[in-house]
Amino acid sequence: MPFPLQGVRVLELGQIIAGTYGNQVLSDLGAEVIKVETPEGDLGRIPSVAPYRGLSALFLTFNRNKKSIVINLKTDAGREIFHELVKVSDVVVDNFRPGVLERLKVDYATLSRINPRIIQCSVTGFGEAGAYRDYPALDLIIQAISGHMAITGESGRPPVRVGIPLADMSGGIYSCKGILAALYARERTGRGQRVEVSMFDAMLNLLSYIATLWLTGGVLPRPPGSAHEYSVPWQAFEAKDGHIVVATRQEGFWRKLCSTLAEPGLAEDPRFASNAERIAHREALVPRLERIFRTRTVADWLARLRAAEVPAAPVNNLDGAFAEPPVAEREMIVEYDHPEVGRVRLPGNPIKMSDMTGTPSQPAPRLGEHTDAILRGLLQLSEERIAALRDSGAIN
Repeated sequence: MPFPLQGVRVLELGQIIAGTYGNQVLSDLGAEVIKVETPEGDLGRIPSVAPYRGLSALFLTFNRNKKSIVINLKTDAGREIFHELVKVSDVVVDNFRPGVLERLKVDYATLSRINPRIIQCSVTGFGEAGAYRDYPALDLIIQAISGHMAITGESGRPPVRVGIPLADMSGGIYSCKGILAALYARERTGRGQRVEVSMFDAMLNLLSYIATLWLTGGVLPRPPGSAHEYSVPWQAFEAKDGHIVVATRQEGFWRKLCSTLAEPGLAEDPRFASNAERIAHREALVPRLERIFRTRTVADWLARLRAAEVPAAPVNNLDGAFAEPPVAEREMIVEYDHPEVGRVRLPGNPIKMSDMTGTPSQPAPRLGEHTDAILRGLLQLSEERIAALRDSGAIN
């Protein structure tokens, strides 16, 4: 069976992560993604960012399966070629600063006149208008201003960011959703539309019930570390040779944990008889559990807790995470051979579908690698025209 997005063509003007991650997800689902780069290339190519054998691991990750064409949109001839590509494409994605699309004449009003079915998606920092439209929107900035750094880490310690570029990736996560919805709507209406995603909005949405408690009840959260404000015990504990997490959301799990720990009097202590009591007496219970967990290894505790059906897991680093059985069982490592750095192994596609087998995995493109092939094959330009465009600086 074909991949679900086979036949969908995406023109990517995006750079680094926010404007590229969502399109990499679309490519895993079968979309053809043509990366339209400036003569200097995507800023994500800078080899000092996540360096790997002279290239950027960031670029190698977020640009799998894509084709690269270099078009100078600041030239009339370059814009003309881009507009020709818009005629035969479905989606255009960017993460430019507000105002750039209009200046380059690749805004939705212009492109929709060229192709009424085109879907244009912009990932912005704070939206296209308003007080913050021109503020820099780096991942750290968005994580901080959206409140996420205030609830990450441990109480009484300096603020920390989430270990992945979650704000940048949130732009990709939500742009992908918006594009899929717009494609579905187009099946009914025959028309494209504009999709706009603010990274700040996306991160506010990801605050979920914690935001609800503030907006509705005025409750300001504190950074919980690995603990949970509403369940005890629900946190990491130090073992002899590492850390293990235990999560006892239901009372049945607490009783099973007590049986496994075999700590005299623990299950009978009225201070710990219910989750509400355990929350109230957290300061008495947690040190007692910490002392117990330090007596055995992670593997020993896992064997005992899993046998008793107590929710538990090791606190893995990546070596442990990618050694877990579901990684191989669910094909969560994909590979490709890159002409400059050799074999690249990277995370696979988490979306599994009954009519979709495997994950496409083609190398992240070299700058302009597919320029001639796209112009020759997709737009059917002659060799003379391609040479003239190159001489004029419109392409590279």
